[in-house]
Amino acid sequence: MYKDSSSAKPGKMIEESIDEEVRCMETNQQILLVSRPSGMPTKENFAFKQAPIPDVGENEVLIRTLYLSVDPYMRGRMSDRKSYVPPFPLNEVIVGGIVGEVIESRADDLSEGDIVIGNLGWQLYNIADTAEVRKIDPTIAPISTYLGVLGMPGLTAYFGLLDIGQPREGETVVISGAAGAVGMLVGQIAKIKGARVVGIAGSDEKIDYITKELGFDAAINYKTTNDIKQALHKACPDGVDVYFDNVGGEISDAVLSLLNHGARIPLCGQISLYNLEKPDIGPRLQSQLLIASALMKGFIVSDYAKQFNEGASQLAQWVQEGKIKYKENIVEGFENTIDAFLGLFTGENLGKQIVKVAEHSR
Repeated sequence: MYKDSSSAKPGKMIEESIDEEVRCMETNQQILLVSRPSGMPTKENFAFKQAPIPDVGENEVLIRTLYLSVDPYMRGRMSDRKSYVPPFPLNEVIVGGIVGEVIESRADDLSEGDIVIGNLGWQLYNIADTAEVRKIDPTIAPISTYLGVLGMPGLTAYFGLLDIGQPREGETVVISGAAGAVGMLVGQIAKIKGARVVGIAGSDEKIDYITKELGFDAAINYKTTNDIKQALHKACPDGVDVYFDNVGGEISDAVLSLLNHGARIPLCGQISLYNLEKPDIGPRLQSQLLIASALMKGFIVSDYAKQFNEGASQLAQWVQEGKIKYKENIVEGFENTIDAFLGLFTGENLGKQIVKVAEHSR
């Protein structure tokens, strides 16, 4: 397993009595979306707010945030437009993936000290009912992995590649955003299935990591390549059978020109387009898909909700067997959450971008 926490600073000492700590706390720190970004988000679109820690109701728990996830899809929710999930309301707490510790419980099936994951607020403390969170096992892997390889990114990679991409032994799989939280897992799963894997990423460090550490067969640094189409021709002499699309834009245009007959394209993300102020205009793809008898299918991970246990179990097995490695870029401190989010769009992260808010008390 590969975990980058070199930026970590010594954590604050945790009070022995969690109840006493909560009693001494007067406010709950929160992050709100206060304006909708135009183009690239800035710090001015967000605000920190102090609020009371809410009381725990029947069948509810009080959760102390330990880790929170920042993800590219959240940019889409900051715009007031139709998507697969509603936009974030203005002047309310932003919601995302949270791993936390139960510090007070009025629920029968959760106890103080349990570690849970849920889609909760960017704040130090959350109230949730038992239907909103899921208890996780901290003995399988570090709890931060439930926001990455064992969580939403891992499941996205697993189902998108295996259900839509269906890689076969000897086929060529190309992945854009290949050094991101999803992309690096897609490549490793494709290798497990016997495919030849080509990754596209944006720095020499990332290229070295996915080839030397993760076993990708070839990789292209799109930022230093003068002709991405020519570079792809060289890296994919037998064409492209599966393209896992995380970025869209000109990179995807180049990959789609190399499709083999019967190619499959899982459409996962379009991060290159998220901050455009005007609609993107590019090549019409229908003729390329028609000529290649290719399938392009967009998906979101919640499409596979009923199969999450299957995917999580297989990913955990591969991690424990050493067949899948993972990388986490852990940013220390709740106050640095916005910086961590903005860093997703400048290519700062290698692997899953996570904010560490507090230490587990046990």
